[in-house]
Amino acid sequence: MGEFTDKVAAAANKVVGNVKEAIGEHTDNEKLQAEGEAQQVKGTGQDVKGSVKGALGDKI
Repeated sequence: MGEFTDKVAAAANKVVGNVKEAIGEHTDNEKLQAEGEAQQVKGTGQDVKGSVKGALGDKI
């Protein structure tokens, strides 16, 4: 995947993770809340990966 694709996937994971976390908090569902937090971390990792690819010209 290229820089743009990684960044789009990152944004999607951050948004979906944020929604899951909020729903988990409001419904006292600790499992859903944890899934949301984990998905946001995954999105942050994808964002960093996309930035590195952009800096290196998608060579990795």
